[in-house]
Amino acid sequence: MLNNSFWTKIIYILSLVISLTVAFLILGPRPEGIEGTLDVSILPLVNAVLNGTTTILLILGFILIKQKRREQHRNVMLSAFGMSCLFLVTYVVYHWFNSGPKLYMGDFTTIYYFILITHIVLAVIIIPLALFTLYRGWTSQLNQHRKIARITLPIWIYVSITGVIIYLMLY
Repeated sequence: MLNNSFWTKIIYILSLVISLTVAFLILGPRPEGIEGTLDVSILPLVNAVLNGTTTILLILGFILIKQKRREQHRNVMLSAFGMSCLFLVTYVVYHWFNSGPKLYMGDFTTIYYFILITHIVLAVIIIPLALFTLYRGWTSQLNQHRKIARITLPIWIYVSITGVIIYLMLY
């Protein structure tokens, strides 16, 4: 097995690549004629469902580990990670074919932007946190896994819940 230093570098590089890719897709230019070539209008709803499912799985995973049901905890948390990965894929596809962020048109602008900004900042932070938490659990570094999971879990739940809230406020 490769050492922790190798995986630490991989996690940071992957986290940076994911964050920069998402930022580029939202704010960067598109190839001429790509926008609208694929109907992605259902994907915001799909993303909200994936975020909601992730929230439920994270809470279930927490309950399972408190009950010392480690194998079920592992399976549920891997499912939560998979949901987040699927969310990321559909989010990238949506923003590739639909340029720019959707503007908020509601009456709660201050609340919306507070939720949005904290969501974005913590979504960037959760990428390496989730990867480190997964890596520590996967490699049976349970003390380190527990320490980082205490930080990761509430942030990940916040990001997934606020993803649903943002969808509800926009659509």
